[in-house]
Amino acid sequence: MLRRFLAILILVVSLSWNLGVIDASAGDEDPRYRVCVKECKETGCVGETCFPYCKFSSNDATIDGTWFILEPLYCQSDCCYHCMIDREKEREALLGSAPLKYHGKWPFKRVYGIQEPASVIFSLLNLAMNFHGWLSFFILVNYKLPLKGDKKAYYEFASLWHIYGLLTMNSWLWSAVSHCR
Repeated sequence: MLRRFLAILILVVSLSWNLGVIDASAGDEDPRYRVCVKECKETGCVGETCFPYCKFSSNDATIDGTWFILEPLYCQSDCCYHCMIDREKEREALLGSAPLKYHGKWPFKRVYGIQEPASVIFSLLNLAMNFHGWLSFFILVNYKLPLKGDKKAYYEFASLWHIYGLLTMNSWLWSAVSHCR
């Protein structure tokens, strides 16, 4: 028992020791990208592009006094995105090299604020197909199959299939939201 505990402890310590060294992608390690993101978080600008919701005072309150509390998340997201796009333009112009992944994603250009429009469309199509399947099952069980005397379906596990259908539709909805940014 003690041997197993020591082996697990050594594994956890060795993995946590290297945790700071591990980055998601090659683009994340780029020093110019990191400096750009750091400067953008401090100044609210990437080159000539400035974000009004990135202006914070020393106590992390927005300077313009807006009430929306999630602005730091938008600021960080926009800083990372615009630094990534600018860095890839530099890399292509100077080195002519292939694009790198940043935060595990390829540097796609946003279309109406959506970074991965094809993934969003396919996630919404999967949501629509799951909804169609769940609705078909609902109609079949409740209106087309014969019911017991107490107006319940003969199929005992219909509620589990309804729960499964609702969970999958929820998953596809949040997949679409995730691919937006």
